[in-house]
This record gives sequence, C-alpha cells and structure tokens, in this order.
Amino acid sequence: MSTATAKVANVKTPLPGPRSRELFDRWAKVEAQCTGYQAKTVWDHASGVVVTDVDGNKFIDWTSGVLVTNVGHCHPDLVKAVQDAAAKLLNNYECLNAPRVEAAEKLVSVLPKHLDKCFFLSTGSEAVEGAIRVMKRKTGKFEIISFYGGFHGRTYAALTAGGLPGPKKGYGPTIPGAIRVPFPYCYRCPFKAKPETCEMLCLDYIDDAVRANSTGSLAGLIVEAYLGAAGFIFAPDGWFPRLEQWLRARGLLYTLDEVQSSFGRTGKFFAMEREGLTPDLVCIGKGIGSGPPASAIAARGDVIGVLGQGEMSSTMGGNPVSSAAVAAVVDIMKREKLEENALRIGNLMKARLLQMQERNPYIGDVRGMGLVMGVELVKDKKTKEPAPDLTRKMIDVAAQHGLLIGSVGIFGNVIRVAPPLVISEAEAHESLDIFEKALSLL
Repeated sequence: MSTATAKVANVKTPLPGPRSRELFDRWAKVEAQCTGYQAKTVWDHASGVVVTDVDGNKFIDWTSGVLVTNVGHCHPDLVKAVQDAAAKLLNNYECLNAPRVEAAEKLVSVLPKHLDKCFFLSTGSEAVEGAIRVMKRKTGKFEIISFYGGFHGRTYAALTAGGLPGPKKGYGPTIPGAIRVPFPYCYRCPFKAKPETCEMLCLDYIDDAVRANSTGSLAGLIVEAYLGAAGFIFAPDGWFPRLEQWLRARGLLYTLDEVQSSFGRTGKFFAMEREGLTPDLVCIGKGIGSGPPASAIAARGDVIGVLGQGEMSSTMGGNPVSSAAVAAVVDIMKREKLEENALRIGNLMKARLLQMQERNPYIGDVRGMGLVMGVELVKDKKTKEPAPDLTRKMIDVAAQHGLLIGSVGIFGNVIRVAPPLVISEAEAHESLDIFEKALSLL
C-alpha cells in the first residue's frame, strides 16, 4: 500500500498538451525523426525527480534522462558549479584548466585503489572507443570478446563490440576481430538451461567461441556491469568473478563498461565494488556529469600508460564546465550518501514490483538492484512471448497519469525503472501507485 501523502504528479491536459503539440509539429519539420519512442510531452524544467512540461503538467521521472541525472534534476550545487565555471571559461581543448585537475583528483579518490589513472572524454561511446584502442595498443593484438545483447554505443568500435542488431543493422561491414558470446540472460537462456543447475554454462561456451573464431590475436574483453539496452539484465552472483578468473588465466585485458552502472546506480558507487572486481579499464559516463556531457576512462596506470603524448584527445573532454560538474557530482554523491539511498529505496521499489508481478498477467520478470530495474512485459507468462505493444502503451498511459517511463530490451518489451537517486520513499510509493494503475488499464 502507498504511504505517500502530498501528491507530486499532476497532469492537467491530455497528452500531448497544446504547447507540446505545437513544438512536436515544428520539430518534425526541421530535425530528422530517428530517436526512440517516448511519452508525448515536451520537457520544460525539472527538479529532483519531478519534471514539468511546457503545458505545466508535472511528472515523476523513472528515466533520469536515460540514467544520467543521478544526483537529481538541476541539483542546486551542480547548477551553481556549472554556472560559475561557464562564466569563467567554456573551452580550452588540451591546455590544462584547474577544474580538470580537481575533477581527476576527485574521481580517482572514489575509484577502487587499483585504478589510479583516468582520462576525460565527453560521451560513453567515446570512452568505449578509447578503452578498446588502449586494449589493442597495449597488447598489439586486435580481437575483442564481447557479449550478446551488449550495448556500448553507436560509434564504430562500440557498435562492433555490441551484441544488439539495431545499432549495426544496415551499416556493415563492422570492424574485424569481434568475438561475441552469450551473456547470462537467465529469463531467456539461449541454452534453455536453469540457473540453479546450469553451473554457468555460458562461461564454458567462451572457450568454444574463441577456439572457433580467434585468429590467435586476442587483446581482451569488454562487458557491461549489467546489460542496459538489452533490458537491464543482471548476471547471477559469482558470474563476474569467474569471468575475471578466466581472463586472468589467459593474460587478457579486462574492460568493464560502467557507463550506466556507475555513480551509485546499483547501490554502490561503482557496480564493480559489489563483488570486488578488478578490471584493467572502466568506462564511465552518464551519471558522472549528471547532465553536462562528461565521460571518462578509469584505468591501471601501467595499462593506459602505454599511450604516448598526442595518442588520445577529445574536443570537449575535460572542458572546464564539464570538469566542474564532475567534481560537484562526486561531492554531492558523498555528502548525501546517494548510493545508500539508491539501495534502500531500490529494495522498497523492487519488493512492490515483485508483488505486482504475482498479481499481473503481463509481468514476466522483475530484475535489478539499487535504482536500476527492468520490468519485462509478456503476452503470456508460460510462453514468455514478448509484448512490445503493451510496453509502448504503458509509456503513454503512465505519462497521462503522471509517471515518465521508457523502454529497453532485446525485444523492446522491458520497462526502465531508473529514477534519480534522490527519490524519497513517498515519491517512490506514489510512482509505484501510478505504475500499478497504468498496468490495470492495459
């Protein structure tokens, strides 16, 4: 039952509202319409977990602007840091600025101790591209192992490593050297195995895939801490440590893609901390800037140290405004203990979602940790037939009642549950009430 009292969400018009409709019409005339399916509303301003559109409708946000605004929309300390930095200096390319030094010091201070260096870029895709380049440069080899369902970005090395068809369909050929293997999607196991008895069969399959596909030029492996775009798919406990053992036994480099999972999203500052993982390189993005574009590669000094002067750069990476944002976000995360709030509120939300799963005929699976969860919708729980049509309907129905959600998934049938980490217990219950109501209207 809900414990919320004062309601936050307030939708006064049918969606899209008149001002939103006007802007959608103007937009369609001038910009290519190739973005994903979203609720029919035009955002105007936001604070914490509350988004207000141009028609004055208020929504609770379960998207965090695609898992970006971890410290909440427009956190006042972040806004001030960005404003102060913008008033002084906007860009200076590779000439050093003081905010970049401070951001690097603060980022390294919260990383696991074995990661003693970082390098700033501007997007998650850029960080992935950089990490793949480092693996190849360090080893002198070109083959990279990655996973079915993985999403690492839309630039060429990133989409080549990815295991989803959308980013690369129609854009071939991709870069040579990609060896893709199954990730443990236990709800839809490609081996038709059961988690309690399979003994992590997918790990054993990596040897077969390498034997069949490698030319003997393996550089390393890249994997997300959880599969984000594929539907918030989490590996069973123990899978990642065993994967790391497999890599170490073969002397391969290990890149962990934490673009989505870092900065408190899973209930730890970094997802790798949960099982004590020690990757050689880590890709960080999204929440690191919580709005301003920022990303980074964190690395062992001896690994990224292979790069000589002039071998990596970024036009916007490490600019003073984004650097000020990174430093402010680290301070906010630590001061407000947002990873702890993510774990506490996430447990509350997951418990209620699991209750809904028992009662609702369309919820096939609920999975996740902290404030990143996936609700997989199916047409029939026995057949597990994906229901992407219901997912799109949920986006519209939930928005009309004051909740902004998005969809992910290999089959487009998974609801994203990823609110800003500042969400309160009352806001969580109110949003869950709206979600449950929307489910009842399918």
